[in-house]
Amino acid sequence: MTHSRRILLTMTIGIFICILDTTVMSIALPAMQSGLHTDLAHLSWALNIYTILFACLTIPLGRIADIYGRERLYLVGLSLFFLGSIASGLAPTVGFLIAGRALQSVGAAIVFPASMTIGIQSTSLAGRTQDIALLGVTQGLAAAFGPTIGGVLTQYFGWRTIFLINLPLALATLGLCLHLLDWHHTGGQHETLDIPVALTSMLAFFSLSLLLIKGNDWGWTSWRIIGLMGTCGLALALFLLIESHVAQPMMPLALFEDQQFNGAAIVTVAAGIFFVALMVILPSFFTKIQGATELQAALMITPASLMLFICSPISGFLLSKIGPRAVIATGCLAILSGYITLSLSNPAVYWQVSIALMLSGAGYGVIIGPVTVLAAGDFSGKLLTASQSVIGVFRQIGTSLAVAIFVSALSANISTAKITVSHHAEQDVAALTIPAKAKRDTLKAVNHQLTTERVSAYQHSRNPAAHSRPLPSRSTTGTRAASTRTNQAPNSRPS
Repeated sequence: MTHSRRILLTMTIGIFICILDTTVMSIALPAMQSGLHTDLAHLSWALNIYTILFACLTIPLGRIADIYGRERLYLVGLSLFFLGSIASGLAPTVGFLIAGRALQSVGAAIVFPASMTIGIQSTSLAGRTQDIALLGVTQGLAAAFGPTIGGVLTQYFGWRTIFLINLPLALATLGLCLHLLDWHHTGGQHETLDIPVALTSMLAFFSLSLLLIKGNDWGWTSWRIIGLMGTCGLALALFLLIESHVAQPMMPLALFEDQQFNGAAIVTVAAGIFFVALMVILPSFFTKIQGATELQAALMITPASLMLFICSPISGFLLSKIGPRAVIATGCLAILSGYITLSLSNPAVYWQVSIALMLSGAGYGVIIGPVTVLAAGDFSGKLLTASQSVIGVFRQIGTSLAVAIFVSALSANISTAKITVSHHAEQDVAALTIPAKAKRDTLKAVNHQLTTERVSAYQHSRNPAAHSRPLPSRSTTGTRAASTRTNQAPNSRPS
């Protein structure tokens, strides 16, 4: 194996652990909530802080890497990620966990763009397309397998291992980098960091990330969200104004004069929205609505991950035959077909859902390599670093948009279903010939289950055989639970 190939493969490890930690934690939230004795509102910040800081710091830290030496700063970032993983894995409280995740995110904001740039620059021009595609595929695999890895580790080894698993990988990467990279390189001799540009960019992406993450919780028309929208718009306008007049821009606007780069950015956001939505939202649907365990939910979305793994090498082959645009168009059609299939499928019949997952996974697997090739284009030097930093930010924005859009839709559907179930329960109970107190107790039990979202769990605990049948759909789950309650003895207690 050549020296450049060893560098490239080393960079894929760094990329994998950085992207893995954007999705690996979501499936483990219930176990973490119990282990740390905290509520979901506080625990969610351990998930959110990673996305927010990643988006805010990637561009400024990419610029700092140009100034002080990319290889040298890469080692710093990897060390920070290592320490953050230790802190997160051993966290005694939720506050300590949030701090550990913040440290992880700072390290990832350094490691991710540096890994892409070092990996691309290590390749020859002749093999550049295939090597860049490999770096892109690594990102897709990490995002796709995150929930599955998180579910398996949490089930069999405890939630702390989802962070501690990073340690051997980070140590191996650190050792390889010390051996392979010229980490004495000091970067540009006359490069400078424009502080106002850095601050305005961080404020813009912080506001955007926070409003996307908390919009559903705070309300999209609340004063906090409107304030964040205004702050984001103002900061972004100032950022672009300053960038257009400085001698050494942190994010050269020349990037956006390249049609190929613009197309790659749009596809990165769009593909992230539609694929990450399935990988993040469906496990919540399976657990909260259909009563599956976290491990079952993680395994149920595995068809998408497997198809991504299978189709990614095929996209590399097609890339040299028909070009990146045709490959990306094919992948987009596959994702669209997956969503159409999902909209027509019965959620109670898993094989129908799995077809939709396979189509979407195949589409994303076909897209992720070529779109990375398009984003890198023919850039070199500072433009190459900036392009990878910006695409990294767009990837995080796509993830945040996916969660914002589909969590809002899922929450709205759940609220509607709860109202419907409550209404039917009131009608059913009113028709029963039982004492008034028994009616009140029955309705109280139904409303308690709806409030705590334990309807499905109750239904499955009362009927163990349900685990061997296709999982029930949202509407039938709530109705059966309410119906079961209304037909129990008057003095029965909720399980």
